[in-house]
Amino acid sequence: MVCRKLKKLNQKIRLLDGRIEICQTLVPETGLEPARLTAYAPKAYVYTNFTTRAVGILYHIFVGKCGNMIDNMAKGKSRFVCQKCGASYSKWAGRCDNCGEWNSLLEQVVSEVEVKTALARGAVSGKKLDAVAIDTIVPSDAGSRLKTDFGELDAVLGGGILLGSVSLLAGQPGIGKSTLLMQICAKVAEEHKVLYISGEESAGQVKLRAVRLGASSDKLHFASSTSGNDIAKTIESDEYELVIVDSIQTLMMAEISSAPGTVSQVSNCGNLIIRAAKGTNTAVVLVGHVTKDGTLAGPKVLEHLVDVVMNFEGDRYGGFKTVRAVKNRFGSTNEVAIFEMEEKGLVEVKNPSEALLAERQNTDGSVILATIEGTRPLLCEIQALVNPTNFGYPKRTASGFDLNRLNLLVAVLERRTKLKLQDKDIFINVVGGLRLNDAAADLAICMAIASATAGRKLDDKTVVFGEVGLGGEIRSVLASDRRVAEAKKLGFSGAIVPSAVRDKFAHPVRDLRSALIKYMDK
Repeated sequence: MVCRKLKKLNQKIRLLDGRIEICQTLVPETGLEPARLTAYAPKAYVYTNFTTRAVGILYHIFVGKCGNMIDNMAKGKSRFVCQKCGASYSKWAGRCDNCGEWNSLLEQVVSEVEVKTALARGAVSGKKLDAVAIDTIVPSDAGSRLKTDFGELDAVLGGGILLGSVSLLAGQPGIGKSTLLMQICAKVAEEHKVLYISGEESAGQVKLRAVRLGASSDKLHFASSTSGNDIAKTIESDEYELVIVDSIQTLMMAEISSAPGTVSQVSNCGNLIIRAAKGTNTAVVLVGHVTKDGTLAGPKVLEHLVDVVMNFEGDRYGGFKTVRAVKNRFGSTNEVAIFEMEEKGLVEVKNPSEALLAERQNTDGSVILATIEGTRPLLCEIQALVNPTNFGYPKRTASGFDLNRLNLLVAVLERRTKLKLQDKDIFINVVGGLRLNDAAADLAICMAIASATAGRKLDDKTVVFGEVGLGGEIRSVLASDRRVAEAKKLGFSGAIVPSAVRDKFAHPVRDLRSALIKYMDK
C-alpha cells in the first residue's frame, strides 16, 4: 500500500518543475527536514526509511492541495487558430472575426504545462543587451548585389539582389515564377554558387526546365526537400551566395505537428530561414502562393519578416506580366518590370506602349490611356462594349480594372450626363493583360463607355487621362508631364487632360460632361 502511494506521488510530483517549493510547503505537515524531503520526493519509492505515517500524510496532503492543479495542468487544451491572420479562439467558428475569412480555423493542441514552463524559463533566462553608440556602427556593404540579367527587375529590387536579404515572390499558379527564378539562377551562377531548393517538383522536372531555359552551370546546384530544419542548416553551411526556396508553403518543421502551409509552419519556417540567411550573409528568395483574391497565402507576419515582397501579376495564358515591389527595404516601391513569355522563357519588354498599340483598331469604345506603371509612362488601350440587357438586372464586367470603381463611374455618368445606362450591359477590358490601379484611368473609362453607347469614335491620335470626381469634375493626377511626353514620342497629336495641365499638346477639360460634348460629337 505504501509503495503504491509512493509511486502515484512520484508520478504527480514529476509533472511540476517547482517540486522543491511544493515540498517545502509540506514540511510542517510531515515533520521531515526540507533537504531530506526534497531529495526523497521525486524518487520516494526507492527509499525505505519513510514511515507509513509520514507517507500517508504526505500523499493525502499533496493530492488534496495540489492534485487538481496538476491534473488541470497536465491536461492538453485545444485552441482554434485562423490560417489567414493567426487569430486564436477557444472554440471553432465558421468565420474569423478578425479578418472575416470563412472556414479558416484549424484546431491545435496546446499544453498549459509547456506554456507556463516556457514563460517561467523565459523570465529568468534573459540578459542585458550590449548597446553601442550609433555613430560607431560600421554599415554593411550595400553594394554587394547579385545582378539578375534583367535590368528592370534589378531596378525593382533596388539594384539587384542584396546579399543577406530575404525576398518573397508571390503570384498566381502557372504565371511563371519558377521560370523567372531559374533564369535568375542561370545568370547568377555564372560567377556565384547558387542552390535551387524545390519542395513541389522532382529533380527530373526541374532539369527539363533548366534545359529549356539554357541554365547549365557547375555552380548551380539542386536539392529537393520540404524540411525547414534541413534548409536552414544548409544555408548555415555558408556554401552558397544565393538560395531559392520554392515554395515556403510546402515547408514544415519537425518540432511542429501541424500540416505544411498552416500559420505556425509558415511563420516558424520563415523565421528559421531568415535567421540562417542573416547569419551567413546569404541572399534567399522565397516563393509564396496566393489565395483566390490574389493576396499572399499564409500569415501576414511573413510579409513583415522578409526584406522585399514582390507581386508577379498578369494573365497566365498570355499578355504582359509585371513584377512590382509592394515592400522594399533597400529600394523604391515605384518601379515595375514588364515581361512577356516566349519559348525560351521570360523576355523583358523594352517598349511596352508600342507593343500594346500595335494591333489596335480604332472603333467605337476604344480609347488610349496614358498611365504610369511604377515610374514608367505607358500607353494602353481601354475597350468598352455596351449592349441592351436581356434581363432585369444589368451586367457589369471589368477585366484589368476594379469592378467597384467601374460601378461608381457608371453612376457618375448617369447622374452628371444625359447617358442612360440603367438598362445596359457594360463590359470593360484593358488590353495586354495589364491591371490598372491608376486613378487617371477614370476619364478614359468614362469616355470609352460613352463612345460605345453613342456609337461614335474618339480621334485616333488622342490620348486620355484624368481622375473623375463624384461631381463629374476632372481632377489632376501625378506625372502629367511624363504621360504627355510618352504620347508625343509615339506620334500622338493631342491629349484630353485635366485643366491644370499647361501644354500646347494638351486639350484641358474641367468636367466630364463638357469633355463628352466637345470630343465625342465628331
